Amino acid sequence: MRHLDIAEVARQSGVPASTLRFYEEKGLIASTGRRGLRRLFEPGVLERLALIALGRAAGFSLDEIARMFAPDGRPCIDRRMLVAKAEQLDRTIRELSAMRDGLRHAAACPAPGHMECPTFRRIVRAAASGAIGGRGKKVP
Repeated sequence: MRHLDIAEVARQSGVPASTLRFYEEKGLIASTGRRGLRRLFEPGVLERLALIALGRAAGFSLDEIARMFAPDGRPCIDRRMLVAKAEQLDRTIRELSAMRDGLRHAAACPAPGHMECPTFRRIVRAAASGAIGGRGKKVP
């Protein structure tokens, strides 16, 4: 089996070498040795990096992603965690859609000023209360 050095892994995966070293520190990937000063990785690290990228794109933290791998390195993903993340994404999509719609309304609103527009004022109150962006409790 041909091992890849860190520069090859960075080139093939698009993940910078500094990030690869950080992922190794976090236990997300493991080098198998060194060639001179360069870390060596098994080719399977590319698939693992792709799974890490997918997890990051879905909004999982690195700690959550680390728990998605069994001690032997194989993916072992808790389906309940996937469902919970999908539900969180649904909430975020609803919030962002409401924000988009409100901004479009405010842009086209015939009110003389934005603060005279009831819809825009509702958006401002929601943002201040944390109802938009998940900072605090929801306000009707």
